[in-house]
Amino acid sequence: MPHPVTGPSPSSSPVPATPARRGVLRGSLAASAALALGGAGLAAPAFALSGRPRAAWGVQTGDVTASSGLVWVRSDRPARMVVETSATESFRRARRHRGPLLGAGTDFTGTTALRGLPAGEQIHYRVTLADPDDPRRTGEPVTGTFRTAPDRRRDGVRFLWSGDIAGQGWGINPDIGGFRAYDEMRRLDPDFFLCSGDAIYADGVIEPSVTLPDGRIWRNVTTPEKSKVAETLDEYRGNFRYNLLDHNVRAFNARVPSIVQWDDHEVRNNWYPGQILDDPRYTEKDVDVLAARAARAFGEYTPVSTLHLPGGRGRVHRVVRYGPLLDVFVLDMRSYRNPNSPNRQADDTTGILGAEQLAWLKRELAASTAVWKVLAADMPIGLVVPDGAADFEAIAQGDPGAPLGRELQIAELLRFVKHRRITGTLWLTADVHYTSAQHYAPERAAFKDFAPFWEFVSGPLAAGGFPANALDGTFGPERVFVRAPERANLSPMESPQYFGEVDIDGHSGDLTVRLRAEGGKVLFSKVLRPGRVGQ
Repeated sequence: MPHPVTGPSPSSSPVPATPARRGVLRGSLAASAALALGGAGLAAPAFALSGRPRAAWGVQTGDVTASSGLVWVRSDRPARMVVETSATESFRRARRHRGPLLGAGTDFTGTTALRGLPAGEQIHYRVTLADPDDPRRTGEPVTGTFRTAPDRRRDGVRFLWSGDIAGQGWGINPDIGGFRAYDEMRRLDPDFFLCSGDAIYADGVIEPSVTLPDGRIWRNVTTPEKSKVAETLDEYRGNFRYNLLDHNVRAFNARVPSIVQWDDHEVRNNWYPGQILDDPRYTEKDVDVLAARAARAFGEYTPVSTLHLPGGRGRVHRVVRYGPLLDVFVLDMRSYRNPNSPNRQADDTTGILGAEQLAWLKRELAASTAVWKVLAADMPIGLVVPDGAADFEAIAQGDPGAPLGRELQIAELLRFVKHRRITGTLWLTADVHYTSAQHYAPERAAFKDFAPFWEFVSGPLAAGGFPANALDGTFGPERVFVRAPERANLSPMESPQYFGEVDIDGHSGDLTVRLRAEGGKVLFSKVLRPGRVGQ
């Protein structure tokens, strides 16, 4: 995925009430972070002042279904997490959910599973942190809300997606209001947000300031953990905490549940299992060691059902069932892939998903009864994403002929979808730091045994913008729309940030995709009809 060729790094509060349907330089690191938290305090738990537990990092929810969801919080010291849910903001007839003890082993984070929720209803919740030795000593409750998935088709579904947050050295800039796209997304009041990977940039250093080509100064909020590439568990944790310093992110998290996947920058740029680094910035050269630390931090700071619920087996790939209209198939194109290479091998059973995940995906797609089946991919299919001079990072390698390398696994999946007559599939991704719509069709392709489908790209959400990638003709993509910068690593002050919107009508079943630019503009819109194998 993109890394800067210019710029700062050579990287390979209370929530405002809404009608929910839902800075400074390095000389004062602690002060800048406290400013971003609105004075909520940044002291590490071990040095926190005595008193009641506090939840200054906000709350968030994840993997919400028609009857369940996860609630996350972080304390400033050891505490018992207690969640109350209610149909009203007054919390009359509240239901109590006893959560875990929060301690140093999880960086004082915790996740509580909510079960038995009513379908299609607005749920108000509040999290209270209690002193584990004296339950009467409690902190100020932190509140949030979310809507459970509908159990009736006519209710419809609307969600947003994007990825790539705090990348290429463009961090929280107080001069422009921080991560502004989050505020815009919150005001659109979606049912949920799909984060398509690169939720952090663990390999992306955040410098205090950057001079832009036109002479303007970009200023970043900075923290010690963002002053170098992440290697230790605490440094990976600090990368997740960094994003939560932004008031827009915390307000968004309290109002909109998320479905989160990971990609490369949660560990480091373009990583794959078994990789040994030659990057002088790293003292730990074994990527598997780094990935294990990163995965632990990801699980601590992200409410993902397969990481927190019994039987989840610690995996990221999963299906989130959002009522009769929608199943979201969250893919993991990072953990099981083979090494990056010229990607032209004639036999490849590992590919980018791994054999076990591919078999799982086939089973789940075949069993799905949802009208629409979104394949949430952390990398694109037909866009050529290089890794150095000769290797490739994604699926395509620029050879427009018959499938080779990782393309073989995608060809097998597309053939399966066609022959099993699985309807309503579409692919959503981010990764490449621009927005586009690609239509894939067998009549344009070297490989023809598949049904037509769409792939939509949207991002970054808070990172550098990059020019459009080349297309690989193996699966016959046609770029129907693209909006991308002319040069690499444009700051968010120079290029708008992008996110996408999916709106499924409960009556017709029609699915509308809108590619949006920060500032409220819809750049492209496409309506897809239900019940078709290909579009």
